[in-house]
Amino acid sequence: MEQVFSYIIGLGAAVMMPIIFTILGVCIGIKFSKALKSGLLVGVGFVGLSVVTALLTSSLGPALSQVVEIYGLQLKVFDMGWPAAAAVAYNTSVGAFIIPVCLGVNLLMLLTKTTRTVNIDLWNYWHFAFIGAVVYFATDSILWGFFAAIICYIITLIMADYTADKFQAFYDKMEGISVPQPFCAGFVPFAIIINKVLDKIPGFDKLNIDAEGMKKKFGLLGEPLFLGILIGCGIGCLSCKSGAEMVDKIPNILGLGIKMGAVMELIPRITSLFIEGLKPISDATREMIAKKFKGAVGLNIGMSPALVIGHPATLVVSLLLIPVTLLLAVLLPGNEFLPLASLAGMFYLFPLVLPITKGNVLKTFIIGLVVLTIGLYFVTDLAPFFTKAAHDAYEVTVAKGSPDGALKIPDNFEGGALDFASSPFAWVIFHLTYSLKYIGVGLLVLTTLFLMILNRRAILKYQKSVKSEAQKAE
Repeated sequence: MEQVFSYIIGLGAAVMMPIIFTILGVCIGIKFSKALKSGLLVGVGFVGLSVVTALLTSSLGPALSQVVEIYGLQLKVFDMGWPAAAAVAYNTSVGAFIIPVCLGVNLLMLLTKTTRTVNIDLWNYWHFAFIGAVVYFATDSILWGFFAAIICYIITLIMADYTADKFQAFYDKMEGISVPQPFCAGFVPFAIIINKVLDKIPGFDKLNIDAEGMKKKFGLLGEPLFLGILIGCGIGCLSCKSGAEMVDKIPNILGLGIKMGAVMELIPRITSLFIEGLKPISDATREMIAKKFKGAVGLNIGMSPALVIGHPATLVVSLLLIPVTLLLAVLLPGNEFLPLASLAGMFYLFPLVLPITKGNVLKTFIIGLVVLTIGLYFVTDLAPFFTKAAHDAYEVTVAKGSPDGALKIPDNFEGGALDFASSPFAWVIFHLTYSLKYIGVGLLVLTTLFLMILNRRAILKYQKSVKSEAQKAE
C-alpha cells in the first residue's frame, strides 16, 4: 500500500490532476477528448505555476542568503520550504495511507450530509499527513497520528463549506468550487475577527482600496508588475555590502527586479489555465448532480487554492509582506525561524481571506501581518517535532537507495516550514493531542462533532430552500 501511494504521489500534481480530471470527466458524461483537454489544461497550469514558483525562489534565494550573511540574520530553525515538508509528510506511515483514509472520511461525511465538498485536491492531502506525522513522532503512536490527521480533515471540509458561497461570489467563474486546504482555511477565523474589529474603527471604511482602486490612485505604482520590480530591485540593493558593489551589481539588481515583476505578471495568466480546464468539469458535475442525485444539491468540488492565487490583491499583499516578514523574523523576541524557501508559499495564505475583506488591500495586509507574526512562533514551537519527523523521512529515502537531500537538515539546526507549520490548525491540533492528551482529545472530538452538527443543519436548510424555490418556479 505504501509503495502504491508513494508512486501515485511521486507523479506530482501536474500528472495526477490531468488523470483525475480525465477520469472524473468521463464518469460524469463528458466526451473523452473534452475531459482529456480539461485535465491537460489543469496539468499545464500546475507546470506553469511550478516554473514561476521556481523562478521566484531561485531568483530571491541567493539575494536573500546574501542579506542574511551581510546583516547576520541567521536563526537556528532552518527553512526547508513546503516541498520538503510535503516529502516529510508522505514519507511516513501516516502519509502512506492518508489518501484512502481521507477519501473514506469524505465519503462518510457526504452520506451523512455533514459536508457538501467532494475533495479531489489529492496533492494537498500532504497537509493532513503533515500534522499526522508530527503527532505520530511526538507521541510514538500511529493511531494518534491518524486521529490528528482526520480531525484536521473534517474541520477543513467544514470550513470549505462555510466559505464556499463567499468564495464563489468573490472570484469569477468559480461556481461549484470550494477550497478544502487547511493552510488557507486555518486563517479564516483570524480574518473574520480582525475584519470585524477594523470595521469598528471610525473612518477606516474610507481606506477601502482594492487592487483596481490602487491602480487608479497610484497609477503605475499600484500595478503588481511594477511593485514586483521595485521590491526585487530593493532586495537586490540590500544584498550588496557597499555602494561600490551596488554599482558593480546593477545588472544583477535590475535582473532580479525584472524577474520579480515577471512572477507577478505571469501568475494571473497561468491561473487562467486552471479556470479554463476546470469549467467544463464543474458545469457537468452540477448538471449531473441536479439530474441524478435528488437531495444532493449544493455539492462543491474541492480544489487547490492555486486556482485563485493570481488575484491582484493576493499578489500585492504577498509581495509587500515578503520584506516585512523577514524584518519581523529578526526583530520578534523568541522567534527562531527565518523564512526564506517558504516565502513562495505566502501566496496561499490569502485565497479565503480576500472574500472576507472583499479584496481590501489594507485589511488583507493587516490580517496577513497578524497571522504571520503568530505563525512564526508556531513554526518555532513545532520545530523540534518537525525535525524528528524530517530525520526519519530522510532515513527512509536513504534506505530506499535514493536519499532526498531536501530532507537533510544542516548540523546544529532544527527544521521548519511556513506552510503548513505556521497554520493555527496545525499548532492547535498538535498541542491538544500531544500536550493536553486525553483532555485535549476530548475537546477536539466535542468541537468537531459540534461543527459537524452545525454544518449538517446548514446543509439541510440550504437544500430545503433550494427545493422550495424550485417548486415555486414550477
